[in-house]
Amino acid sequence: MTEESFKRKLTAILSADVEGYSRLMGEDEDATIRTLTTYRELMSTLIQKHRGRVVYSPGDNLLAEFTSVVDAVRCSVEIQEELRVRNAELPENRRMEFRIGINLGDVVQEGERIYGDGVNITARVEGLAERGGICISGTVYDSIKNKLSLTYESLGEHTVKNITEPVRVYRMRVGPEAAAPVARGEKAGPGRWQKAALAAVVVLVVVTGAWSIWNFYVRPSPPSVEPASVERMAFPLPDKPSIAVLPFTNMSEDPKQEYFSDGITEEIITALSKVPKLFVIARNSTFTYKGKPVKVKQVAEELGVRYVLEGGVRKAGDKVRITAQLIDALTGHHLWAERYDRNLSDIFAVQDEITKKIITALQVKLTEGEQVRTAAKGTNNLEAYLKYLQANELLHRLNIESNALAKQLAEEAIALDPEYASAYFALGGAHMMDVWLGSSKSPKQSMARAMELLQKALVLDDTYAEAHGLLGFLYSMTRQHDKAVALAEKALALDPNSAECHYRLGKILVFNGRWEESIPEYKKAIRLNPIPPNTYLWSLGLSYGWTGQYEEAITWCKKAILQEPNSSLAHIMMAAVYGLSGREEEARAAAAEILRINPKFSLEKLAKSCTYRGKGDCERLFGALRKTGLK
Repeated sequence: MTEESFKRKLTAILSADVEGYSRLMGEDEDATIRTLTTYRELMSTLIQKHRGRVVYSPGDNLLAEFTSVVDAVRCSVEIQEELRVRNAELPENRRMEFRIGINLGDVVQEGERIYGDGVNITARVEGLAERGGICISGTVYDSIKNKLSLTYESLGEHTVKNITEPVRVYRMRVGPEAAAPVARGEKAGPGRWQKAALAAVVVLVVVTGAWSIWNFYVRPSPPSVEPASVERMAFPLPDKPSIAVLPFTNMSEDPKQEYFSDGITEEIITALSKVPKLFVIARNSTFTYKGKPVKVKQVAEELGVRYVLEGGVRKAGDKVRITAQLIDALTGHHLWAERYDRNLSDIFAVQDEITKKIITALQVKLTEGEQVRTAAKGTNNLEAYLKYLQANELLHRLNIESNALAKQLAEEAIALDPEYASAYFALGGAHMMDVWLGSSKSPKQSMARAMELLQKALVLDDTYAEAHGLLGFLYSMTRQHDKAVALAEKALALDPNSAECHYRLGKILVFNGRWEESIPEYKKAIRLNPIPPNTYLWSLGLSYGWTGQYEEAITWCKKAILQEPNSSLAHIMMAAVYGLSGREEEARAAAAEILRINPKFSLEKLAKSCTYRGKGDCERLFGALRKTGLK
């Protein structure tokens, strides 16, 4: 993180979560989600009223910040008072009581997120609060003790993990416990007016109870979020349950833990993607929303899905907390939500459980074979797994420095567990990236090493769809075309929702001269990855051009150029399409753009990388480019 990407500031932080949330969910998920949604909306409204800002609120957790510590405390008191009134209307076993902690401390702000010791201390202070109660740190107490007429009880000093000095903590007395104590002595019997008042209270309780039963159990609950509109969706809804998994929020104090929350997200996407009865949006598209304050409605409409999964991950030492909630975007209601507090070593079991819960909530029934395929496969070595996640995150950065570090971490993961297929896949991908990034001293050797590592991954796990697909693509690049097609088709059989596998099959079909067949594969890839890489767009454009569908070809190549104006490959394909269609003036303009981007461009050098099976295909492509004046 660079100095330009974050700033430090002093802020008042409020942290809240539900006491006994797992019990409530276990007893009645639907009622718990309805209540949680209502209470969270109330809390957000009160936070805004007191000039605060909700930083994030995954699952039953909520983190907010205020510029004024007085505002933060007043807000927390009002929240607990309002929730106490609402809880009184519920059966005792269905009451949802929050613990609140407040701290005044220094934080690091990156975009909309905040990190640091200030947040860490707030979470620990919250953990000392009783259900329905509020605890504050010593810094908060010192700021408000002479400003607010409240009652405080010192809980002494507490040692907080990763904080050198002990933290003073105070319990605020709110609600009935904050009232003045009743004088001791003999109690008089109730008088006539007291009896009348008691009768009125009984009637009120009966009426309130009836209203509560109607409100929470009979009357349809209001939407949890603003519903999405089918008419406004960018794509038609698939004929099967469709889902987008948003990047899980990193709730740890350390921004360097982003790789872990991203890795958990990707593992869940991969597991769901293997289910043929689901439609799962690719990682590349959902991760474009990372760190942005987007609404479920927006995500559903832009990606063309009905369901959205969001959540958060907090990793601290050997403990991990994962929260997840599944939302039906068309109704605005939560279908399922859960929080998992586990040892880090249980991470694989948690991932499997989340996947199964989602599949169950979407009412999808799996065969025994499909159930086996969704189960996480990997390693029993936790350190190897964490190194793989870091390597995988670095590979997505697509630069030489990150790729070198990814290679090192993948090698370390293999050293820790020589039977770990994913680590071999990551290392193979890094060697392949050396070729594409131009950092390989011997591209031929790097390609051979990448293929060797992918073959090793498949020996260890023959169900590894991405390894089949990538190896097939490399076979195609080395002119082993029949092997390439077989591997690409097997990859899709294992993972029918993989946009990348559809794209790779499209490319492999093109290299085999099967241009017409490549078009539906590219289109499926783009539907699964609606915010696609540039290569998806111009690849589809070239296939349309090759088959004589020139208007479609020009449309898709223009989309590629609009997305990446300085992509030489996009302009090359645009020039080729114009050349194929006989539009010479536009073709020469496209060629001028190629030379603007790369003045040293050479058709002779480009021809060396042409691996089409049919010699006539290469000749046709370069013939179209020569018409533009390129040499």
